[in-house]
Amino acid sequence: MDLFHKRISRLLTVKSLVTLILTAVFAVLAFRGEIQQDFMTIYAVIISFYFGTQSQEDHEVREERK
Repeated sequence: MDLFHKRISRLLTVKSLVTLILTAVFAVLAFRGEIQQDFMTIYAVIISFYFGTQSQEDHEVREERK
């Protein structure tokens, strides 16, 4: 149960919420065929930042366990 609470709390961080909302907007715009280049650039930067920091955090946790 503790693992479940940790995952939920990580999901509810600000950067996660922004990423989820932005992804939902992206999906709606893609469905409508209304994606503009500016939005694609912003979306790519935010997604790259999110997964980059998440990967770095995971790497740091693995290093601490050694």
